[in-house]
Order: sequence, then C-alpha cells, then structure tokens
Amino acid sequence: MSSHNDDERLTDIIDAIDAIRSHLARGDLSDGLIFDAVRVRLIEIGEAVKALNPELVASQADVKWSDAAGMRDLLAHHYFDTSRATVEVTIMEDLPSLEAGVRQLQTHRKPTEEHSGNLPGEDWSKDFGLGS
Repeated sequence: MSSHNDDERLTDIIDAIDAIRSHLARGDLSDGLIFDAVRVRLIEIGEAVKALNPELVASQADVKWSDAAGMRDLLAHHYFDTSRATVEVTIMEDLPSLEAGVRQLQTHRKPTEEHSGNLPGEDWSKDFGLGS
C-alpha cells in the first residue's frame, strides 16, 4: 500500500497534467513518443484517483473520477486497442474538469497554497494544436 496521503495524490494528479501539457508542447499525439508519454501520465492520474479517499472524491461530484480510473485500466490492460482519438478526447474533454476538481479540493484543503498551470477550462486544443 502506498504511503501517499490524499494531498500528495492530488499533487501527483496536477503534476501529471502539467507533464501532459509539457509533452504536448513538444509535439502532438501523432508522434509515437509523445503519445506514449501522455498515456503513461494518464495511467498515473488514474492510479492516483483510485487511491483517493472516496469521501474526498464525493465532494466533487461533477468530476468524472470513475472515467479517470477506467482510462487507467484501459491504458494499462488494453494498450494495443487504445486509439489516438481516445487519448485526444480524454485530454480535451476530461482533463480540464478533472484539473478543476483537483484544484478545488486543493484550495479547500490548503487555502494559502498557490498552484501553477493553465486555469481550468482553458482551451487545450488551442494551446497544443489538438482537435480539428
């Protein structure tokens, strides 16, 4: 069992989202190395989500926590069946609300701590050339 507490897990999620941004700033998902790096970070996010206290997760009911955990399972166990489009949709549609929910939890848990990265809801497709 991991010794990480919920605060550390929330930070792990934000760190993985920031890493995804960094990877996508270097190239898009058509680059196999970028695709693989993003998939690994999505697995990390899913692992962290699965380890969060269920009561903490329930306090942000609008976030699709189970989708993040499910994506981890898909990527870890069915990686040959994972399409670029699936990963792209996850980044564009699911990560912004996940990030917003995690940052909200962090704010309530540590009100004086400032967080870096894009603001929740910013257009990731514009920043990284995703989408059509």
